[in-house]
Parts: sequence; structure tokens; C-alpha cells
Amino acid sequence: MESFINTIKKLSQAFGVMAVLLLAAAMLVVCQQVFMRYVLGASTVWQTEFVTYAIVAATFIGSPYVLLRRGHVNVDLVPLYLPHKARMVLALVASVAALLFCLALAWTSYELWHEAWVGNWRTPTVWALPLWIAYLPMALGIGLLCLQYIADILALVSGRDMPFGLKPGEHP
Repeated sequence: MESFINTIKKLSQAFGVMAVLLLAAAMLVVCQQVFMRYVLGASTVWQTEFVTYAIVAATFIGSPYVLLRRGHVNVDLVPLYLPHKARMVLALVASVAALLFCLALAWTSYELWHEAWVGNWRTPTVWALPLWIAYLPMALGIGLLCLQYIADILALVSGRDMPFGLKPGEHP
């Protein structure tokens, strides 16, 4: 179990780095697009589409890292005033519910990616990007997000992590 949790943690960190690189690439392409269009007066064909897909990909690819760092939106008022056992139950219920939602989303995104791959779908633009490239980060990111939720649940159940990061008896 420890090796699974540590492996998923390392993968989530690697996906976080990939998300940052995608955002940096999008920023550089926007700068290049501005230079090409307004300084050189040249046409831009692929830049807008690349930036859009890169930012969306960074969102999905980065989601496991955000969960790892506890960066998702969280209402922590209720857990602050609950006893430790109730916090544990709330944390497990919330994590399992989120995992179930993510599993459904992962399956749907895999199906979408697979249909685009098999059907050789392309964007209806001059660039004509194969859509499987655009859909792959969604399937990978949400798939790893599911694994990160499983690792979090295992860490809670084993006592490795405390629910909501609060030690027993800790209150404001």
C-alpha cells in the first residue's frame, strides 16, 4: 500500500510539472502569435487552437497534483467543529463520492478519446488537429485523479493522513 501511495504521489507531481509546462508553452505561443500578427503582419493558423487545448489540457493534467496538495475548493468550517471520528467519516464519504464522480468522468473521457482515435476525428479548422490529441489529457488527468483519490482514501484508512489535515482534538 505504501508503494502504491508513493507511486501515485510521484505521478501526480510529474503531472503537475507537465501542467506548468503546458501553461508556459501556451504563454509563449500567445507571445509568438502577437508578434507574428501585429509586428510582422503575418497570418496565424494554429496558435489560438493550440493555446485553447494547452490550457484545457493543463487543467485536466494538473488536477491530480491539485488534489495531492489539497488545493481543490473545500469548505472546512464543518470539519473544524466535528469530533475526530465524524471528521473521518465525512472525509471518507466525500472522497468516495468524488471518486465515483471521477470514475464516471474517466470512463466517459476514455470513450470520447477512443471514438476520436478510431474515427480519426479532426478539428474543423485549417490546422485540422486530430481530436484524440486534444481528448487524451482529459482521460489521463481524470484517470490519475481517480488513482489519487484511491491513494488518499487508503492514506486516511491506514492513518497515514488525518482527515482534513486536522489531528484528533484539534479545533480553532
